[in-house]
Amino acid sequence: MINKLNPLIIGDLEIKIPIIQGGMGVKVSTASLAGAVADYGAAGTIASAALGIGTPENEIDFVKSSREGLEREIRQARKITQGVIGVNILVAVTNYEDLVKTAVKEKADYIISGAGLPLKLPEFTKGSPVKLIPIVSSAKAADLIIRTWQRRYDRLPDAIVVEGPLAGGHLGFKPEELVSSNGNSLEHLVGDVLSIVKKYETGSNPSIPVIAAGGIFDGKDVARFLCLGARGVQIATRFVTTHECSVADEFKNKYIAAREEDIVIIDSPVGMPGRAIRTKFIDRMMNGPRMPIRCGYQCLKPCNPKTVSYCINDALFNAVTGDIDNAVVFAGSNVARITKIVSVKELLDEIVSETLEELNKKG
Repeated sequence: MINKLNPLIIGDLEIKIPIIQGGMGVKVSTASLAGAVADYGAAGTIASAALGIGTPENEIDFVKSSREGLEREIRQARKITQGVIGVNILVAVTNYEDLVKTAVKEKADYIISGAGLPLKLPEFTKGSPVKLIPIVSSAKAADLIIRTWQRRYDRLPDAIVVEGPLAGGHLGFKPEELVSSNGNSLEHLVGDVLSIVKKYETGSNPSIPVIAAGGIFDGKDVARFLCLGARGVQIATRFVTTHECSVADEFKNKYIAAREEDIVIIDSPVGMPGRAIRTKFIDRMMNGPRMPIRCGYQCLKPCNPKTVSYCINDALFNAVTGDIDNAVVFAGSNVARITKIVSVKELLDEIVSETLEELNKKG
């Protein structure tokens, strides 16, 4: 009988519970949530995107305010726990290098990086023990990252997060791929990436753990992907409705009230589609005329303030502060299954218990 989950081993880093809390911006995955998750024995992730937003400094110096925001969150998380704390950094941000170097300086345990291919990530982390974990949505992307890192930097990813089409927030798929299974199921993608990784795990090369993400809701899901060969999973949406998540109650209540028909795919200034809960703002954005926006900091590489329909950072920040009618509320495809607010401990106790029960059923 299995009575304990195997830890997620990433190089010399041991995550006792093989669950990574996904990074959710803007200001959703902050120190209070990441610290509580890490203190339980899983891995807590701070989302680095626009952590200076909402402060006067953000309008004056976006790069500086973002850096100081990330420093503050990592340091605060370290006061909460001695557990594993990492940072999620979007490739699409203009201050990518600065945020990576800040995470290194503050001794984050790992950097998870997606919303683009993090082909230069090792360049900014030389000499650091920080673990580098790209997010991919295809075996082709995984292979390209591995080959590029090996050729340029003589290193491999420390792990790979494979994110499927059921995730919340920004998605690494074309809009038409999100309405057709067509080989894009997470199960299919994990199998494909495992096959790619196996080619590189030879000789003296270290193991590259594959972590499944996108639409994972309960212990049954966790057990299924562990049995498929994933070493761990990443879960994001469910952590929003925890007491330790610092977003406004209106944000959490939007999750609890959500129905399946409320979930929509939107265009984002990041240059990717995104999954969100329908709000009055989204209805206006999708159906109304474009409104001029003001941008003093140009935080996203693909974003042209003269042509985009809205500022994604402002819309996400409105959600965090509870101004839901003027917000984008990102969420995963299973958000309608959430019915209550619980503590991080209650949530993880439940998921771990369900996982063990399911693994024992499978024998």
